[in-house]
Amino acid sequence: MGPAVRAALVALGGLLAGCATPPTLGVDRLSGRLSLRIEGQPERSVSAGFELSGHSQAGELLLTTPLGTTAAEARWLPGSVTLRTGGERRTYANLDQLSAEVLGEPLPLAALFDWLRGRPWPQATSTPRTDGQPGFDQLGWRIDLARWQEHWVEMRRAAPPAVTLRARLDTAD
Repeated sequence: MGPAVRAALVALGGLLAGCATPPTLGVDRLSGRLSLRIEGQPERSVSAGFELSGHSQAGELLLTTPLGTTAAEARWLPGSVTLRTGGERRTYANLDQLSAEVLGEPLPLAALFDWLRGRPWPQATSTPRTDGQPGFDQLGWRIDLARWQEHWVEMRRAAPPAVTLRARLDTAD
């Protein structure tokens, strides 16, 4: 996997987890740490710091390395997503196209803005978890809110390839 593809994957991971809001809702700028793991594909496991502003229709995401340097920056508006990694710039029609190209399949990125706020996405049916734990199931994903008070959210998709996304959100300013 080349450096540009790895950087794009890091950016996608940030888009996935960086779409989050800590338990204090209404915050425009968010930050924290995330990890994304695609089972059976070690080259597609990433961890990064993030700063996010905006929402699913228009926003900006900055991903940083453990040393605090910028790894990638993504900006999106309706009809356009721009990803900058190093000196390279790539453009996509939407967040789903970005995820499909980078991961080989589309992921429900628009739903993540709500999921990481601890609520189901209003555009699709959801069901409460059957195991009695906090969270819900939606679009083939299990959203685990057991550690919500600690600013943790975990999302898992069991369908191959299994994907686990964990976000640790900083507290609101």
